[in-house]
Amino acid sequence: MQYDRLTVTLYTDLQIPLAIMIKLQNIHKSYITGTNKLHVLKGIDLHIKEGELVSIMGSSGSGKSTLLNILGLLDNHDDGVYTLNQEEIKAMSETKAAKLRNDLLGFVFQSFNLISFKNAMENVALPLYYQKVSRKKRNKMAVDYLDKLGLKDWAEHMPNELSGGQKQRVAIARSIITKPKIILADEPTGALDSKTSVEVMDILKEINASGITVIIVTHENDIAHMTDRIINLKDGRIESIIENKKINSSETIQSHQA
Repeated sequence: MQYDRLTVTLYTDLQIPLAIMIKLQNIHKSYITGTNKLHVLKGIDLHIKEGELVSIMGSSGSGKSTLLNILGLLDNHDDGVYTLNQEEIKAMSETKAAKLRNDLLGFVFQSFNLISFKNAMENVALPLYYQKVSRKKRNKMAVDYLDKLGLKDWAEHMPNELSGGQKQRVAIARSIITKPKIILADEPTGALDSKTSVEVMDILKEINASGITVIIVTHENDIAHMTDRIINLKDGRIESIIENKKINSSETIQSHQA
């Protein structure tokens, strides 16, 4: 399955210096559960450049979901410095966080998170509603994006009439319609069969090739090895980083000190 038009229509100028899009310095995060304090992230240091395709892996409890929530401005960190697109992120109101999310970020989830009573076109158009784009314009843009992902004929179908792969493509179209700088994908292939998973990853790689930074949380090794770098978390720390572009018969692993 090919999505050639996707790459050429999102961005026209790809000759952009690779700036640091995300910079984490000594990030800590804890939660209070009853009388106990759970220290989830324990000093995360990480740089992600503009246009990178990165995966985050780790067992349950390693902190990968918490890290993704902080990256996506869905949660605040306790200590350390988070710089997003050259802006330092501190504790902020939900209104400001929502504006930054809508301006900079697109989200793709394992469970698709489509609105059941809206059709595919309306689901894709929803982020533009919050940007106060007129109904006529946003619906036209939504159909255009569905067309790029091979779903134009399904624009008026409801989510319960779509397959898992189709739902995820609708979700991806929704995530890119605002032309974000970063896509955060939380287990985007977790609910899909292996063939459809590869198709979804091909789409995400096409999006990344257009200049958008893509960060994927996954537990699937084959999916992770389709990305440029694999960030392995263990017990709230970066245990290692695998540079896939440099992999040969003996994988190059760069270990990070806790």
